[in-house]
Amino acid sequence: MMKLKMLAKTDVGIRRKHNEDFVGTTPSHGIAVLADGMGGYNAGEVASAMAVEIITNEIKAKVLDIPAAQIDSDTGFTSESILVRNAIRHANDSIYDTAQRKAGCAGMGTTVLAAVFYSDRITAAHVGDSRMYRQRDGELTHVTEDHSLIHEQVRRGLVTAQDARNSTIKNLVTRALGVGKGVDPDIVEDIVFPGDLYLMCSDGLTDVVSDEIIEQTLTRFGKDMNKAADELIRLANAAGGPDNISVILIEASKKAEAVKKSGGFFSRMLGK
Repeated sequence: MMKLKMLAKTDVGIRRKHNEDFVGTTPSHGIAVLADGMGGYNAGEVASAMAVEIITNEIKAKVLDIPAAQIDSDTGFTSESILVRNAIRHANDSIYDTAQRKAGCAGMGTTVLAAVFYSDRITAAHVGDSRMYRQRDGELTHVTEDHSLIHEQVRRGLVTAQDARNSTIKNLVTRALGVGKGVDPDIVEDIVFPGDLYLMCSDGLTDVVSDEIIEQTLTRFGKDMNKAADELIRLANAAGGPDNISVILIEASKKAEAVKKSGGFFSRMLGK
């Protein structure tokens, strides 16, 4: 596995009393997970913490014991991608069952974004609007696409990205963990190159800070991930801090196996 540097930070923001985001990193196993909880008094905190703990523990228990980057003949995805998918499904069912059994947790749910790095690759899986970017050679690219009503409108050309940040429906997600039995995350596989920088973040950042400013900030602070994370959080709070703000930065710092740089990501929903 490539050598990784990981940094995770979360901030309550200015307007919220509780932080319902939860983040976790396990560099030794190449795992990073970010969740943005919602629903009920403090229940969002329960859902996001459950998601990160269940997904991290399940991937950690198995990822080093499976053949790296082995392709599954049925789906065309790697065994790591299937492992992440299954972990997210199990987290979803556990959160849903808890919400049904405990009155204080009724209606809770969470977005989730999980990444695992292995060999010279990354698998990113997400449900909801927590987001991953990749910065390569100074260019910032979306790895994931939000599961939200406003993103669907942007995709169809009905509103601009700028208008989306001011929309009253920008926080309405079309998919989340814990709201029903069964969920299928979107899966993205990508080749990782030395110097690649990945940003995972909750919508507390992206709702108020544009992609252009995020790109400039990452470029400005270079490889000082601590300063970059602090500045991203500061920018979100300076823009009003309406939500909890979480960021995870991951840098691939060891030269991976030489491969030709290609363009896009291999992304589709990985079903049963």
